[in-house]
Amino acid sequence: MKNYSAKEIKNIVLIGAPGSGKTTLAEAMAYEGKVIDRRGSIETNNTLSDNTDIEHEYKRSIYSTLLFTEFMERKLNIIDCPGSDDFCGSLFSAFKVGDVGVFCFNAANGWEVGSEIQARYARQLNKPIIGVINQLDSDKASFEAAYESIKAASRVKPVIVQYPVNQGPDFNAFIDVLLMKMYRFKDHDGHREELEIPAEEMDKAIELNRELVEMAAEHDEALMELYFEKGTLTQDDIRAGLKIGVSQRAVMPIFCASGKRDIGTKRLMEFIINVAPGPLKAPAFLSTEGAEIVADEAAPAVAFVFKSQVEQHIGEITYFRVIRGKITEGCEVVNTRTQNKEKISQLFAVAGKNRVKVSELSAGDIGCTVKLKGTKANDTLSAAADMVTIEPIVFPDPRYRAAIKCAQQSDEEKLGKILNDAKNEDPTILVDYSKELKQTIIQGQGEHHLNILRTRIAQENKIAFDYIAPKIPYRETITKVAQADYRHKKQSGGAGQFGEVHMVIEPYYEGMPEPKSYKAGGKGELVVNIKNKEEYDMAWGGKLQFYSAIVGGAIDARFMPAILKGIMEKMDQGPLTGSYARDIRVVIYDGKMHPVDSNEISFKLAARNAFKEAFRNAGPKIMEPIYNVEVLVPSEYMGSVMSDLQNRRAMILGMESDKGFDRLSATVPLAELYRYSTTLSSLTSGSATYSMKFASYEQVPADVQDKLLKAYTDEDED
Repeated sequence: MKNYSAKEIKNIVLIGAPGSGKTTLAEAMAYEGKVIDRRGSIETNNTLSDNTDIEHEYKRSIYSTLLFTEFMERKLNIIDCPGSDDFCGSLFSAFKVGDVGVFCFNAANGWEVGSEIQARYARQLNKPIIGVINQLDSDKASFEAAYESIKAASRVKPVIVQYPVNQGPDFNAFIDVLLMKMYRFKDHDGHREELEIPAEEMDKAIELNRELVEMAAEHDEALMELYFEKGTLTQDDIRAGLKIGVSQRAVMPIFCASGKRDIGTKRLMEFIINVAPGPLKAPAFLSTEGAEIVADEAAPAVAFVFKSQVEQHIGEITYFRVIRGKITEGCEVVNTRTQNKEKISQLFAVAGKNRVKVSELSAGDIGCTVKLKGTKANDTLSAAADMVTIEPIVFPDPRYRAAIKCAQQSDEEKLGKILNDAKNEDPTILVDYSKELKQTIIQGQGEHHLNILRTRIAQENKIAFDYIAPKIPYRETITKVAQADYRHKKQSGGAGQFGEVHMVIEPYYEGMPEPKSYKAGGKGELVVNIKNKEEYDMAWGGKLQFYSAIVGGAIDARFMPAILKGIMEKMDQGPLTGSYARDIRVVIYDGKMHPVDSNEISFKLAARNAFKEAFRNAGPKIMEPIYNVEVLVPSEYMGSVMSDLQNRRAMILGMESDKGFDRLSATVPLAELYRYSTTLSSLTSGSATYSMKFASYEQVPADVQDKLLKAYTDEDED
């Protein structure tokens, strides 16, 4: 195939709710560009997209797929994205390198919750969109109802470019109000005839053409003046106005199609080529320093890696977009994260699992290479002559967490490597061993997301593991002043062990005054004379303030580090439940030592036990992680969702209507959110979604604290 320049390339992302026909539309586009000579189908498991075993099993997109087509002497790079929100990481990656979204709508369903979710992501990433009402050949297709639902819900104003003449099972014709022509299809292979608009459709076509002209003129003063002067605009003028409107995300042109029958595909591709922003007109990529990196083919090469995957018999495949310059076969570039040199041994244009060898890829183009040595998604490959790092993709926070338990303990090391590879393929999967919880915790976008991963690993690697409820990272702290002293004494022949520590502890808060005196332990007022102060930010949050107020040499200064170590060890495994302790001030004011038997271990043990005793008498409390949760739900399910959240100890912060959906904000304890994605899907028939973000640590209710203390005591006894 030929090498394309930046002005000959368009990069599009196919988005839409599950079941909106993205994959069949992508197949039709590849067929029209003669990349394939026969269209596959989801039913027969032979499409360019959805080409993995697990996608064949589920009959839906699970991973994003890159493919290309050649049309009108142009190259269209197409990324077909999954519709399910559990796999939204693919959409974020695709939109990083794609310049425009082609938004598919099921003609029977119109604007769905899945549409709303993907529209939010397009808005968040500031990407222009073109709408396609697809599957107009279905029994329940209604172009009018679908369009009205889009008009009511979308924040980008839709405008009709095409409408069907005979939607439903007999669908084979539509009217294009930009070209003012009717297109009728002779078969299901895209062969069409161009006809004049029938008399009975003319009034409707003229009215829709007028609306299209007004919408085009609205975005350019010169076009508006021309429209006022002539009362209409030429087709080229309309395209020029729409080009501005689409780029500004002010307008969403609406097309009609049946991807399955290859109806409307050519016209959609023509419009994308003529109107959609390409690499030269789309907003420039930004470097990590905030500099704009324009698609200059003559400049030193820069490429951004948006995806990597491991394929059996091939190894790691690295997908990238050339941001600047040219990437040529055999060239050397530098990974700006690792500073390692990478040699590009082979280059490919990608059509699903099919790869076409090319000698170079120019600025704006997308392709892949193989056998790089450590380059992963979000890495930048740059010519050494002018090193640039592209601003990375910011993925959404995880919404589902589980602990991993291997069926065979001997598989744990092997599973760790496999999960690490999975994390590199899908950056929305997070895997980490928690020293605090003593569990391997995996996080993802939903239960389905992680179940798909488990199924895939079981099929490909024959390793069985399960997900169990993860422990909660509680925190322990205190609410009042307490005093304790402890003597560690041990004699077993020869040198013994002796250390005695007296301490006061109190809750720490930002800006509190320095300690001077205490009333604690029934000993009257205890005046302290501070000799030394140390302050530590704990790795798990909060602080420890450690004061030495020893007078008269009661404890030698050389033992103070051992006392601090003993306290730190007990904060690492709190006295109540073994969770981390935080936000505590400790004052060591007295003690005793022995000239022969005192040593570091003695004072460490004495300090640890004194701290434990004081902690238990200082009004101890357990704190739990609280998350901000935002649920987007159709209005009819709001009552069920709110009731469920209240049963989860949620505090409702507010509700607001948002174009047919309700947005509910609440704070919810993490302990109550396990498998919430599954419950929410069940309550709303899969029509709601949510996001969650850590907010703070708050004290658990008394009844919950009692249960936690009992559970820890029982576990300790076992």
